[in-house]
Amino acid sequence: MSTESAVVVGVDGSPDARSAVEWAAADAMRRQRPLRIVHACLWPTVYAPMALPSPPAMFEETMREAAEQIVDEAVSLALDVAPGLDVSTDVPIQQPTAALSDASRNACLVVIGNRGLGGFAGLLLGSVGIQLAAHAECPVVIVRHADRPPGPEAGRVVVGVDCSHDAARALGFAFEQASVRGAGLTVVEARGGPVPAGPDDRVPLVYDPVELRADEERVLVEATGGWARRYPGVDVRRAVANGRPAAVLTGVSAGAALIVVGSRGRGGFTGLLLGSVSQALIHHAACPVAVIRATAARS
Repeated sequence: MSTESAVVVGVDGSPDARSAVEWAAADAMRRQRPLRIVHACLWPTVYAPMALPSPPAMFEETMREAAEQIVDEAVSLALDVAPGLDVSTDVPIQQPTAALSDASRNACLVVIGNRGLGGFAGLLLGSVGIQLAAHAECPVVIVRHADRPPGPEAGRVVVGVDCSHDAARALGFAFEQASVRGAGLTVVEARGGPVPAGPDDRVPLVYDPVELRADEERVLVEATGGWARRYPGVDVRRAVANGRPAAVLTGVSAGAALIVVGSRGRGGFTGLLLGSVSQALIHHAACPVAVIRATAARS
């Protein structure tokens, strides 16, 4: 089977990885894409006076059997969710981040669980998630679960926007997801007042909040207009909210079907590969999180 434009899901046998498989299989079925299940494994490091050129045969056989069991269980789960789905598997001998980054080159989406078997108990997200969201060549979804009662956006797709290129790509991904799900879409811009547009810009000492809000609502309508015409069946809500974007979007995530953000917003520093808003949602959102990079917007 060709892996071009497949939905890729990373698995490691953990409960969170099972949730990722269920989410990925349902998404692949909705979008009529094949599903590729990837389990990356490395031979355990052996500390010995003399380094071994390769793992002993007994260790290699044990590792392969364990890997095969993990992917076989993932395939069965995927087919339970989406009978008839085109499913393939891959067990690369690589670090998980490297394996999934490689897989993202020919994928429409990479899906991972919130925390795998490699994470410490106190961590909300394994290191694979942060690194993958920053480097993958396609959108990345981290499957999180609600930890509080559903809010007003329950069942809807939510997308956070600003004027960045990443946010513009996120908007297109969010419309597609809402359309294939038959769900509504809520487009949110959070603000705390005017911000400088560049190094020579000046923030006004006094500004009219009503006028500012009207301007931002008009910008939202313009930004979503083309996508709304492309997806006329999607019920669109537009909201301008006061507050820090990370806090606002985390707050509206409760019960949402999915929350979508760009990897870096307009307030990000050039050297950062993953912005503060996307990192905050990866750690704290109460629903699955999709992170979209402008240079990795294939979907």
